[in-house]
Amino acid sequence: MPDSAATAWLRVALPVPLPQAFHYRLPDAAMPDAGWVGCRVRVPFGSRSLVGVVVGIDPAAPADSEQASRLREIEARLDDTTPLHGELLASLHWAAGYWQRPLGEVLNHALPSLLREGEPLPASGEAGWRLLDDADIGKLRRGSRPRILAERLREHGPQREASLGEAIPGWRDALRRLDRRGWVSPIRLSAAASTTPHAAGPTLNDEQRTAAAAITRCPGFRSFLLDGVTGSGKTEVYLQAITDCLARGRQVLVLVPEIGLTPQLLRRFRERLPVSALATHSGMSDRERLAAWTAMSRGEARVLIGTRSAIFTPLPDAGLIIVDEEHDASYKQQDGFRYHARDFALYRAKALDVPVVLGSATPSLESLRLAMDERHTTLRLRHRAVAAARAPMIRVLDARRQRLDGGLGQPALDAIGRHLADGNQVLVFRNRRGYAPVLLCHDCGWSARCRHCEAALTVHSGGGRLICHHCGARQSAPPACPDCGSLGLQPQGAGTERLETVLAERFPDTTLIRVDRDTTRGRDALAAHVDRLGNQPGILVGTQMLAKGHDLPCLTLVVVVGIDEGLFSSDFRAGERLAQLLVQVAGRAGRAERPGEVLLQTHHPQHALLTALLQGGYHGYAEAELAEREAAALPPFGHLALLRAEGKTVQQINEFLAVAKSLLPQAAHIDAHGPLPAPMPRRQGRQRAQLLLSAPDRSSLHRHLGRWTQALYDLPEARRLRWSLDVDPQDLF
Repeated sequence: MPDSAATAWLRVALPVPLPQAFHYRLPDAAMPDAGWVGCRVRVPFGSRSLVGVVVGIDPAAPADSEQASRLREIEARLDDTTPLHGELLASLHWAAGYWQRPLGEVLNHALPSLLREGEPLPASGEAGWRLLDDADIGKLRRGSRPRILAERLREHGPQREASLGEAIPGWRDALRRLDRRGWVSPIRLSAAASTTPHAAGPTLNDEQRTAAAAITRCPGFRSFLLDGVTGSGKTEVYLQAITDCLARGRQVLVLVPEIGLTPQLLRRFRERLPVSALATHSGMSDRERLAAWTAMSRGEARVLIGTRSAIFTPLPDAGLIIVDEEHDASYKQQDGFRYHARDFALYRAKALDVPVVLGSATPSLESLRLAMDERHTTLRLRHRAVAAARAPMIRVLDARRQRLDGGLGQPALDAIGRHLADGNQVLVFRNRRGYAPVLLCHDCGWSARCRHCEAALTVHSGGGRLICHHCGARQSAPPACPDCGSLGLQPQGAGTERLETVLAERFPDTTLIRVDRDTTRGRDALAAHVDRLGNQPGILVGTQMLAKGHDLPCLTLVVVVGIDEGLFSSDFRAGERLAQLLVQVAGRAGRAERPGEVLLQTHHPQHALLTALLQGGYHGYAEAELAEREAAALPPFGHLALLRAEGKTVQQINEFLAVAKSLLPQAAHIDAHGPLPAPMPRRQGRQRAQLLLSAPDRSSLHRHLGRWTQALYDLPEARRLRWSLDVDPQDLF
């Protein structure tokens, strides 16, 4: 054992659910320097070998010499240059403290998956491919994609993957065929400007010019709320701000809430920007995502468009951060490290001293409150960008005492037929996938329930399959009722599958495309569906995937069904989310010269939420909702943290939550509600309960959360069940 006074110890954060870092020493009593901080190391941990990140160097061994003698050596240093350093590493330290997660888990989450596994950083440059000299491309069928790809590589020389993606749809399948023949090889190419000719953008209107000028004139950090109606041209404002940022040699990070929005936005950016924009999202391969992360971290790439986790991308030349559809709930991670990408974007922008733009037609109530307090600068776009485009006419259809066919009443079906006859497109919106929400016995009332969850099984495949949307359990639908033997089993309600079936029967000669999670599992599947419809008359049936960001100039009618479920929810945010969803989906209609119409089918036409939206628009609703939230001391006027627990028995969970509640300081100005059963008391075979903490201000809550969370880790009860703390929860599920 080396002399502790002559050596130093590495403090390593590991991806384990423990709040502390762990000490390790270097082989041969070597002395680490500051260049180790932020590097990945492989270390022994119990019987395992883990990849961790060095977060500090202690100049002396721990005081306990017996403990020091047990310290183990690292197995390997994995990086010559630190992948996490500077602003990003400091911001991740802050994130671990704010959202109360172990630092090791936070750092692990921030790294691309291949780096978590210990793979080396890729070589500099962009991934590309070259055609080998002995490739006999004459053997390939003329006009086939492999032949087109091979000819391009022979004519233009080695090509970057980004360029191939722009030039040849489906190029990856063609490349695999060439690779199997041994005719291509990978190569690293220096980053280059976009080879696509830049398309001229539309002339900005006065509101757009004012917004773009405010962003581009900002010399450092400022948060902007770009509050524009649907179709107001927020993307054009983004492009103007990005172009200015690129001219100054800076990098831009653009966050989008859905994978499906990425290809459309990426295509538009590549047509307009002088550099190649990269993308990162869960639909890409791990190696592609690592390449994009690395290119940004080295300053080789200038623009990155990505979903939630893109906020962890290093930005050495940061100039601008954009959060599109900032209100979207998908920016909040719902398990593990429960961060909010929008909030972390605000923190990183301040740390980097760059402007951040939050864009939405339906801003979150949190953002509206910050704008009211002048902590956000509001930029309003009140008019649609296309001069001839007008806000769609919105009507409420009373579904009471009407016969519904697959969830659609006759007035809705008549309107669909009328718009199709005029050569237009129709969107039928139902935010529930599957054929029907429940399978019910008409004779005895039995319903199909999940064996593992306190939830109904959803009917799929026209009634033949039952699937739990919470745990994924699947089973065949029974031929008869298990309780009474009746053959009168009937799917109740309607999902997107059932709507598709009904509409196909009603309009057999019309192009019909269903867009939900079940039909968009493939790479860029949503963009392919939208492209297949093109400008021809047709019907889109879909979920919230179609509610935002898509520009469909020929779409003139939106029919929204099944909104009643959101009108009567126990979640205090349900009204806000329903209002946002209705406004966003209504905004798909009439975005070009053709007038738009929106039909809201409901059994509660006089509901206060619908009345507020129709009379005052989203901002009228938001003003009333903010007043109610303030009276109830709910966010954004109060601040919450939710302690969730799962275990084998209700008694076990409640005992843990009761002990946790007793550990809260008595004079902390924190109210603790519970233990309470979770809205879904059983999920995946485990019982669930929770403890809700509320405080009038953020500082009162966070002043005590750190010590309280550390005390929870020390509880013997905490080791016998699963628990997690959700700071600023977006739902109480």
